[in-house]
Amino acid sequence: MSLSLDATTDGRAEKALPFFSKLAHAGVGDWLFRKLTAFFAFLILFLACLTAFTLWKASVPSIHKMGWSFLTSSDWDPVQEIFGSVPFVYGTLVSSFLALLIATPFGLGISLFLTELAPMKMREPVAFMVETLAAIPSVVYGLWGIFLLAPFMRVHVDPILIKTGLPIFKGPSTGLSLFTAGVILSIMILPTITAISREVFEAVPNAYRESAKALGATNWETIQLAVMKPSKVGILGAVMLALGRALGETMTVTMVIGNTPQVTTNLLAAGHSMASVIANEFSEAVGDIHVAALAEIGLLLMVITLILNVAAHLLVWLTTSKFQR
Repeated sequence: MSLSLDATTDGRAEKALPFFSKLAHAGVGDWLFRKLTAFFAFLILFLACLTAFTLWKASVPSIHKMGWSFLTSSDWDPVQEIFGSVPFVYGTLVSSFLALLIATPFGLGISLFLTELAPMKMREPVAFMVETLAAIPSVVYGLWGIFLLAPFMRVHVDPILIKTGLPIFKGPSTGLSLFTAGVILSIMILPTITAISREVFEAVPNAYRESAKALGATNWETIQLAVMKPSKVGILGAVMLALGRALGETMTVTMVIGNTPQVTTNLLAAGHSMASVIANEFSEAVGDIHVAALAEIGLLLMVITLILNVAAHLLVWLTTSKFQR
């Protein structure tokens, strides 16, 4: 019985093989795969364009009413239907760049420790714990920020910063501020910088390290010359991906930034962000102009993210060209 089944199976396989071989010879499989992957690629572009068009269409009433003043005004008064995006753009950029300023050294330091200095048994557990931070929901970070980080900043950190006398640190402080938002965002983007930088450092050939040590370089010189220098492009990519997440973060920033639409150089003062104002006011917006203004802020956030990504690609291209020379 088994012999007859095997013979039947072999017969079907022999009949099927010529069919597939003809398709392969004709290049149908390659053509189909190429068209399918091209469809998926253009689908992403189509979704991005569709999102931008939807936001633009929803924001048309605000564009007609406010004009260019929407981009230059700091006033936000839904009752009087006066809207300006400057405080939200300012709060988004300041909190995001503060997060990068804090998280980048820590992320690169952790990556270098895990790839170059840590014992082999310690690398995977530590890397797993760091990357687990990326799986924590943003609302949990926000609750942690309200109940633990904000009081800690108000009682222990902010008074020390105020005593420095720097104009960017002025009291009084409530703990809900641009600086607190930057700190909690830095914790959220730390896994992104760490994970990508670690992969980049591990991709550097060991021959580079061995060559540097053979020439008498110390551990720090080896890391600097044989690991960091060839990894400039990858590090830049990790930082820009982290910046993209920081720009679009909503719930966490909403809970700790203070939600006050103002432009101030005092980092210990409350602020606002583009994503948080949409989350706070969209469900309560009753006027058409108010809804349109929030949609225009979403469109502006998309444009800012696009500009930063284009700038990142240009920096990567310039860095790659310089490195290849």
